[in-house]
Amino acid sequence: MPHKIGFVVVSSSGHEDGFSARELMIHAPTVSGWRSPRFCQFPQEIVLQMVERCRIRKLQLLAHQYMISSKIEFYISESLPEYFAPYQAERFRRLGYISLCDNEKTGCKARELKSVYVDAVGQFLKLIFHQNHVNKYNIYNQVALVAINIIGDPADFSDESNSASREKLIDHYLGHSSEDPALEGSYARKSDYISPLDDLAFDMYQDPEVAQIIRKLDERKREAVQKERYDYAKKLKQAIADLQKVGERLGRYEVEKRCAVEKEDYDLAKEKKQQMEQYRAEVYEQLELHSLLDAELIRRPLDLPLQPLTHSGSPRHQKPVPSLPQLEEKGTESQFAETFLQEKPSSYPLTISPQHSAVDQLLPATDPHPKMNAESLPYDERPLPAIRKHHGEAVVELEMSDANISSARRGGMSGEPEPLTEKALREASSAIDVLGETLVAGAYSKTWSYREDALLALYKKLMEIPVGTPKEDLKNTLRASIFLVRRAIKDIVTSVFQASLKLLKMIITQYIPKHKLIKLETAHCVERTVPVLLTRTGDSSARIRVTAANFIQEMALFKEVKSLQIIPSYLVQPLKANSSVHLAMSQMDLLARLLKDLGTGNSGFTTDNVMKFSVSALEHRVYEVRETAVRIILDMYRQHQASILEYLPPDDNNTRKNILYKTIFDGFAKIDGRPTDAEMKAQRKAATEEAEKQKKEEIKALQGQLAALKEIQAEVQEKESDAMKPKNQDTQGGKAAHAEAMGIPDEHYLDNLCIFCGERSESFTEEGLDLHYWKYCLMLTRCDHCKQVVEICSLTEHLLTECDKKDRFGKCYRCSEAVLKEELPRHIKNKGCNPAKPEKLANRCPLCHENFTPGEEAPVPMGSGDGIQGSQAWKAHLMGPAGCTMNLRKTHILQKAPALQPGRRSAVAASGPSGSKAGSKIPTPKGGLSKSSSRTLAKR
Repeated sequence: MPHKIGFVVVSSSGHEDGFSARELMIHAPTVSGWRSPRFCQFPQEIVLQMVERCRIRKLQLLAHQYMISSKIEFYISESLPEYFAPYQAERFRRLGYISLCDNEKTGCKARELKSVYVDAVGQFLKLIFHQNHVNKYNIYNQVALVAINIIGDPADFSDESNSASREKLIDHYLGHSSEDPALEGSYARKSDYISPLDDLAFDMYQDPEVAQIIRKLDERKREAVQKERYDYAKKLKQAIADLQKVGERLGRYEVEKRCAVEKEDYDLAKEKKQQMEQYRAEVYEQLELHSLLDAELIRRPLDLPLQPLTHSGSPRHQKPVPSLPQLEEKGTESQFAETFLQEKPSSYPLTISPQHSAVDQLLPATDPHPKMNAESLPYDERPLPAIRKHHGEAVVELEMSDANISSARRGGMSGEPEPLTEKALREASSAIDVLGETLVAGAYSKTWSYREDALLALYKKLMEIPVGTPKEDLKNTLRASIFLVRRAIKDIVTSVFQASLKLLKMIITQYIPKHKLIKLETAHCVERTVPVLLTRTGDSSARIRVTAANFIQEMALFKEVKSLQIIPSYLVQPLKANSSVHLAMSQMDLLARLLKDLGTGNSGFTTDNVMKFSVSALEHRVYEVRETAVRIILDMYRQHQASILEYLPPDDNNTRKNILYKTIFDGFAKIDGRPTDAEMKAQRKAATEEAEKQKKEEIKALQGQLAALKEIQAEVQEKESDAMKPKNQDTQGGKAAHAEAMGIPDEHYLDNLCIFCGERSESFTEEGLDLHYWKYCLMLTRCDHCKQVVEICSLTEHLLTECDKKDRFGKCYRCSEAVLKEELPRHIKNKGCNPAKPEKLANRCPLCHENFTPGEEAPVPMGSGDGIQGSQAWKAHLMGPAGCTMNLRKTHILQKAPALQPGRRSAVAASGPSGSKAGSKIPTPKGGLSKSSSRTLAKR
């Protein structure tokens, strides 16, 4: 059995004066505990050595009210080297850590008692304290620990296996499962039972002297129980309960006396001391009066050697304890009194049972293996009689006949169940009239085996009722049986509970159909038992929860019950806010399972009641309930879709802030085959990233093309200025006169000039010309298929030979224009196109589809040209007011022309013919420079 383990402090990383780590070895109301140095470095650590190698089961830590560590880690080790180095952490095995509250809610006036359940074997325990919580009281950034308690078993406890096997034997014959949580802690001699006297809270609120007396009396109580002296054990139990109140009061007096001394209020300190002595003397006098106190019990704890004590129940408690190092002088703590409760009533009457004779005086224990008295167990948990060997070394199982087995099932008892009480007689009067008092008495018995036998006897009785029995008798028998079934469903014993379900199933599926009773009787059975069964689905025992839920599902599918549609109405009742977690989870799980089995068509489940229940369950405090509600809503949407949306809020950004509704609407999208919100965001992000990547690539290509264009343009300008000789003197003279009239030197004639339309502007810088080519030049256009800017005169050739989509175009033999191949047959068949003339006779405009004579003289709105008729004809057609009506860029020039000053006409560059076969293309932010662009500019 786990008990308190003594320990010594081996090492600590440091401490404040008067608050040594060795203070942790003492548990009393006035202890101050350990404090780290002021403004210390973190982490801080303490190493403890237990008095023996043990298996630690539980650790308890009492934290300071404001010097609180944010985290404490635990390490364990089997041994340490001869010279102890506290930083050799590799010798320790990490167990884990705990986090402590910052205590702001209590104003740093309460202390946190932390309990940690572990299962680790070793003899050395190391605690590592991390950075402190910051508050206004902890001005020196310290951490502290008021007390630590270790509870465990000796690692090589020889009787542990025997004790465990004994408990298993008891459970085996009583039919109990070790996993049944309803039985936990029900028996004080269980192997995992921890005595309340070993709890840290007991020592920290008890006067040390009284605490020692209580422990001694508790030992005597256990000895008395083992010797079956129950009256004396009862007397000791009452004395222990009263002494605990006495110890708490004396402990509070001691704290008040200590605080008075620190405040130098010596009158109050003297008063408290006298009050304690007087009260202690009165209590001891009563104990002596009842023969409960002797000289051994009053030995003052402060007179004892200051060393840890082993538990009296340990087989090692008589071994000598290793010598412990001397303790440092104990410090004080002025704030300690703040953590205690306020003053309780001034008097604590010590109520003692009547005196016993001298026969009841205490006797020393002599049997090293005290036998366990079955009479001390609860009535339903007594083990079978067993024969032990003389030395208590083994247990010999009895060979039992059928009669012995029957007796064993009754917990070793024989005979009839106890008579019914007056209350039971009134409550079960109708059932007694029908079934008889003997059977009902068995169902009401305190012995679980009698209760189970009564249900099995009733099962047999109902099965043997002959067909043809009067209907009234059948109904009365059924209702009396259901009364006992309903009571047995509430039974805490699993076998009784299962017997009640077996009987209920037989009544519904066999008894009622066999005797052809009406549906009203089936409805009575269901309505009386289903609410109780639903309650059992929230039981603390997992086995009973699962059994009850499975039976409800099975019962709902009975053909006799399914048509009544009763069970679904119970499952869609709103969840109560104060209902247990297990009950809410079981109800949700049952609803989800039965919806799949029954559906919503003529089953008691409707879209309305299921959706209202599920939407309300979305607000439940338990995550599993909310998760199941989401699953039910998605299942309902698969069946009904549009009607489900009426019960939910609109699908907008505000609603999707709730993670549950976001999950629901995303689930709807998956069911519909639509991308979810997250998938749509991912697609948009991917598309944006792809567009950005493509744009960067186009810009990079454009920059290279612009650089090539500028080099070619510079070469063209140099050659034209130096090598080109005018063939027509008048034209040359006209150019010179025009350049002179414009006030532009010959070597800068091409600056700020568009070489395609002849427009000149101060804004035609490198960037300005790019913009002009891209949007405004009347001689250029953008290809709708590859987004490149090309000369209008070469647009047809571009579509047929250079465009990225050139494979999609074909040439009409009649009009010589580029037509989409899919439309070309219809285009040729209709014969609606204007036939083209030979190139020597006419030019063909790809915008307006008209032929115009290359030598045709026409006024040119801007620039004087270079005397080449083909170029003049294209400019006249594309730029003149009477020219091409389909040139959309012409509007810009016509609006801009009146703004030009008189005599400041733009000049046309001395470039080559614009109608040359190799069409020029100008790069744009979304296009590129074609192969023919460099060739065209080179020719010019």
